[in-house]
Amino acid sequence: MPISRLNASVPQPAAPAAVHDKAPITRRQHAIFNIATVLYWTTLYIYVPILTPFLQDRGLSMGWIGLIVGSYGITQLIIRFPLGIYSDRMRRRKPFLIAGLLAGLLSCGLFVLGGSWEAPLAGRLVAGICASSWVPFTVLYASYFPPHESTRAMGNLSFLTVIGQLAGMCASGWLADYGGWNTAFLVGMGIAAAGTIASFAVHEPSTGTSVTEGQGMSMTQAWSVVRKSPLLITVSILALLAHCILFITMFGFTPLQAVALGASESQLTLLVVSFMVPHALVSLWTGRWIAPRFGTRRVIVAGFLLSAVCTAAIPYSATLPWLFATQMLNGTAQALYLPLLLGLAIRDTPTSERATAMGFYQSVYSIGMFAGPYLAGWLNGVGGLKAGFLFGAAIGVAAAALTWIRTPRDDRKME
Repeated sequence: MPISRLNASVPQPAAPAAVHDKAPITRRQHAIFNIATVLYWTTLYIYVPILTPFLQDRGLSMGWIGLIVGSYGITQLIIRFPLGIYSDRMRRRKPFLIAGLLAGLLSCGLFVLGGSWEAPLAGRLVAGICASSWVPFTVLYASYFPPHESTRAMGNLSFLTVIGQLAGMCASGWLADYGGWNTAFLVGMGIAAAGTIASFAVHEPSTGTSVTEGQGMSMTQAWSVVRKSPLLITVSILALLAHCILFITMFGFTPLQAVALGASESQLTLLVVSFMVPHALVSLWTGRWIAPRFGTRRVIVAGFLLSAVCTAAIPYSATLPWLFATQMLNGTAQALYLPLLLGLAIRDTPTSERATAMGFYQSVYSIGMFAGPYLAGWLNGVGGLKAGFLFGAAIGVAAAALTWIRTPRDDRKME
């Protein structure tokens, strides 16, 4: 997810009241969770900017590259919804954090192995397992805050997400330039190991209900959570389209466009910075100031349309500075809708069903992580990189139209 996906600075449903009958969360407990979160996202993204050049260097076709990049979404599609249900049933989040970081360690290790497509495909599939643990990550962090501070909680989490992604992606090109492709994967293993240690120290507030006492949900009950929320279904589809664009562009084929313009491994770091810094800043502003002032639906539509224009402009960038400019605008555009979609997904969901709703939402947008780069890779094989980027632009236009038709018209402050 993928930045995704995943980056919300908007008000969220209240954390369980029972949590706040207990002792308040200390600064040390906040700090440990923050460290684990940053290390988690650094592990997942430390090789993303070099992934497509790395696969191309191994002699793989565009179709294979698209399949491997997109396979990250396959395991998330399969795992995230059941994981959310099971997490609600267990009333536990922390064990999934630990398992996710261990999966991140294994993922980086698989990329170091020899071979053509087998090890990279396995590594990317296991990375999807790691990314699936973001469901309990999100729910656990929300429990650290009282209801009236939910906006600040999601803003903090969004910022930590982008910090981890930015750290990993900035280090990626430099590490590859310094010590070769495998250096980034080896460092990723070390970061995942540190994150696993930190996750053991993460504090999980007691819900007052043991695992054996929890009633949990059946699959039928879980689907009822989805069916009774048309808004959840709509924004999940929009998030699917959003992640198609994201994994076609910055997390997919934009680095190949940079390489075609003569970018070195270290210059890929500048490409990452040009996208991620505006993305981080605007993610913090979107829910707090932009959407309340201009309206949620208008902001999401504007974001999709701007992203469509920037995506279409990528293959027409004649120089690296022009390409960097398109990424600055694309990072801004995608930060206008990704946080708002995440907030809308669970806005009306009772706290006891939140992990289930979040699991469904993230499972659906995982389809975009796979379908976007896979279809774009096939189109690139037929018509060059231009074909895939124009496909991504068309998705942006379609998403803007769907947003205008299917999201609430009078939803300005999302409270």
